Amino acid sequence: MSGRHRVAVLISGRGSNMAALIEAAQAPDYPAEIVLVLSNRRDAAGLARAAAAGVRTAVVDHRAFTTRETFEAAIEAELIEAGAELICLAGFMRLLSAGFTERWAGRILNIHPALLPAFPGLHTHERALAAGVKLHGATVHFVTPALDAGPIVAQAAVPVRDDDDPDALAARVLAVENRLYPEALRLVASGRARVAGGVVRISGPPLPEPETAAK
Repeated sequence: MSGRHRVAVLISGRGSNMAALIEAAQAPDYPAEIVLVLSNRRDAAGLARAAAAGVRTAVVDHRAFTTRETFEAAIEAELIEAGAELICLAGFMRLLSAGFTERWAGRILNIHPALLPAFPGLHTHERALAAGVKLHGATVHFVTPALDAGPIVAQAAVPVRDDDDPDALAARVLAVENRLYPEALRLVASGRARVAGGVVRISGPPLPEPETAAK
């Protein structure tokens, strides 16, 4: 790889994982740089966090568009203007169309608060507790037209405690997410993570285990 890959982060809220990506990208040896943070909500707290870090921001309000296609065209115009090569979804609460994901195939990552393929979609912590699983966690995967079903880049597990409620479990999972996402992006941007036969193959040493995974 020559140079650093230019990354756009799409958010809808506070941008905790976005902030983790920005912080990681400040290291001179990190293979990616965050060139744009885009939100579909003007009140997303993550926009101010990104601006404070010196990252360009943009808002494409989905409510201003009558179709998903025109909404996504406006997003792509911002991505192209920023020169984005990769996209990281970080709490972006809009479903992207099959056309969009296919145009950006192999270049969109998402982080999901569960150990996929278990618990795709929303309310993952409540569902994990209701199912009585003993391990929960987070997954970084490539985005495909099917919801939360793309090839998995990296995962980290969190033990489920007997006294957990959804908020407590979510907090521990989020701490792991903040460590996992930058490492997964490093793998992709450096070329170490590649999709072959529908699964991700990783060359070189394994990811370090997130510090909070066993706590």
